[in-house]
Amino acid sequence: MVESKIEETSRTPLGAVRIANEVVAVIAGLAATEVKGIAGMSGGIAGGIAEMLGRRNLARGIKVEVGEREAAVDLFVIVEYGVRIPDVAVQVQENVKEAIESMTGLAVVEVNVHVQGVSFPEPQEEQRVK
Repeated sequence: MVESKIEETSRTPLGAVRIANEVVAVIAGLAATEVKGIAGMSGGIAGGIAEMLGRRNLARGIKVEVGEREAAVDLFVIVEYGVRIPDVAVQVQENVKEAIESMTGLAVVEVNVHVQGVSFPEPQEEQRVK
């Protein structure tokens, strides 16, 4: 989902500073998964089933558009069962915006959260004593 496009974000007397879209996507993925209630990032819906990605694929499930001074982010997430989705989504938006702005200096103009699925807790097997 993330294009490997690199945009020039600033120019200094020593040269240009460029931040790849994938770098912004990884920052967004880490910031999103830090939020309580997020089970993981979604790789999209294939055959009607949202595929949950592990921590190694944080840039997947995120679409980033980076301009010279601004960035827009679309996150595709899976939430944990039992959380209030609007509250979790707002927390993700705030966390992602803060992380990208503080680490890159880019102004984040929008963070769109797309909830692709709900993760249910694994049933715990009862231990039988013989």
